[in-house]
Amino acid sequence: MTDAERIDEWLAQFGLTPIEREEREGATSWDVILDGRKRRGLRVTLILAPGVALIAWAQLAPPISDNFRKTYRQLLRWNDELPFAKFAVSQDERPILTMELPLSGGLEPNTVGRLLARALAISDLIHDDSLELMGELRRRHAKLAEEAEPSPVGVSLLDRYAGDLEEISLVSGER
Repeated sequence: MTDAERIDEWLAQFGLTPIEREEREGATSWDVILDGRKRRGLRVTLILAPGVALIAWAQLAPPISDNFRKTYRQLLRWNDELPFAKFAVSQDERPILTMELPLSGGLEPNTVGRLLARALAISDLIHDDSLELMGELRRRHAKLAEEAEPSPVGVSLLDRYAGDLEEISLVSGER
C-alpha cells in the first residue's frame, strides 16, 4: 500500500471525507473541511511529497483587500508567536496557514491526525482576532452557523491530540 493510500484510509478512520483529491508529479493532495470549537468550515489541504514531508495548508479567510495592513501585521505577529506554523498571503490575497512535518520518522495515522489537529487548534486560537480583522470571514462564518450544526470530527481530533498541542495552549494562556 502506498503512503497516499494509507492516508486515504486514515482520513476515513478519522471520519473525514476529502472534498478533493489530486495526484500530480508524484505528490498527492487532499482537501478536507473541519469544524473546531470556534472555527467552522476550515478548509485544510494536506500535501504529501513522499519521502520528503507532509504539509498542511489552511485557508484562513477570503481574500484581503488592499486597505487591511492591520491584518498583514497580525499575520506577521502570529508567525513569531506560534511554533511550527507560518502565516502568509497567497497569490489571490487569501490569508493562509502552512505547517510542515518532515517524514524522516515515517508516516503513520497520528502524523496526519496531529497535523490536522494543529491546523484546527491554531485556527480556533486566532478565530476571534481573525473575525475582528476580516469582515468577509465574519460574514461567511455567520452563514455557516445558520446553515448547519458543526461536524464533531474536528473537535474529536482536537481532543485526541490535546497532549500534542501544549505549545498552542501556552500561547492561548498568554492572550
